[in-house]
Amino acid sequence: MRLSSRCTVAIHALTLLARSGDGQLQSSGEIADSLSSNPVAVRRLLGQLRDAGLVVSVEGHGGGWRLARPARRISLRDAYLAVEEGPVLPGYAHPPSEMCVVGRNMHAVLDEEFEQAERAMLDRLARTTIATMLARVLERERA
Repeated sequence: MRLSSRCTVAIHALTLLARSGDGQLQSSGEIADSLSSNPVAVRRLLGQLRDAGLVVSVEGHGGGWRLARPARRISLRDAYLAVEEGPVLPGYAHPPSEMCVVGRNMHAVLDEEFEQAERAMLDRLARTTIATMLARVLERERA
């Protein structure tokens, strides 16, 4: 399974904000620097995280971004749902042949499998918080 880079970038940005500490603001430029990305693209993604209630923005001179709630209360599932569109495992690009026994039935059979896989992935992501990610990053840095 492969997620788009939006989920990865969102988790990175949230973890960076968690490292900043309570109430500490980070500018879009600072976040973009950590990501080696464009501040405009980062602001767009941060807007999605804000809409999902995961971050807060403060406008004006000295403004920036911070977590909307403690990092221990933001899961990777929250980040995924905030920025990803549609299922990870796509369905058919075009309908298979109705003239074939496999073609007639494969879509329904695959849908069941893919839905179970998606639920398992979301359940797994729900068990890891941004606080856990920060702790793991800092542990790797010390090692």
